Amino acid sequence: MEVKIEPSWKERLAEEFDKPYFKELVDFVRAEYQSKKVFPPPKNIFKAFDLCPFDNVKVVILGQDPYHGPGQAHGLCFSVNQNIPMPPSLINIYKEIQSDTGGQIPAHGNLEHWAEQGVFLLNATLTVITHMAGSHQRKGWEEFTDAVIRLISAKKEHVVFMLWGAFAQSKAEMIDSSKHLILKAPHPSPLSAHRGFFGCKHFSQANDYLKSHNLTPITWI
Repeated sequence: MEVKIEPSWKERLAEEFDKPYFKELVDFVRAEYQSKKVFPPPKNIFKAFDLCPFDNVKVVILGQDPYHGPGQAHGLCFSVNQNIPMPPSLINIYKEIQSDTGGQIPAHGNLEHWAEQGVFLLNATLTVITHMAGSHQRKGWEEFTDAVIRLISAKKEHVVFMLWGAFAQSKAEMIDSSKHLILKAPHPSPLSAHRGFFGCKHFSQANDYLKSHNLTPITWI
């Protein structure tokens, strides 16, 4: 199946794109875009892949669903376009980074500069109907993104996986902890951030790990 995605991912995921579930997923998603208001815009469905080629991946941050408010989702988990107010979870992420590594919290929530440094911002489900959280779950996206996680684990070394909240942490079993760093914390949502996301120091831990393997650390803010 012809999928418009960055070439290094396209090559490595070619077998996945030809599986029956993925063809069914494409048909479902195409019909949803034609009949409903779906986010992100179609050109941004694979933006996380397009901005962070396979060989560049150094850190994986896993979200669950795209934001479902107008103008928010643009293909990177936890990120919003520059002219969109920052969601509470992202504000808490920035607060933890500031506490952990210093620096000034940005005036916007666009995380493309992370992706361009090798932070792969992957949602488990890549599309959603407006104002309907979880509306495209269990349609095939999770099978695809699980395959992506397994691919990174199998074919790369010294990647930092940041798993925030129970859903993300359920993916840990797919990751080879003997050659990657798995960091776990509660979700940065205001409902749970105070239970251990604040103070987790994942961002400095990630950079220390990268530097220990002669990889360039991430400029978080």
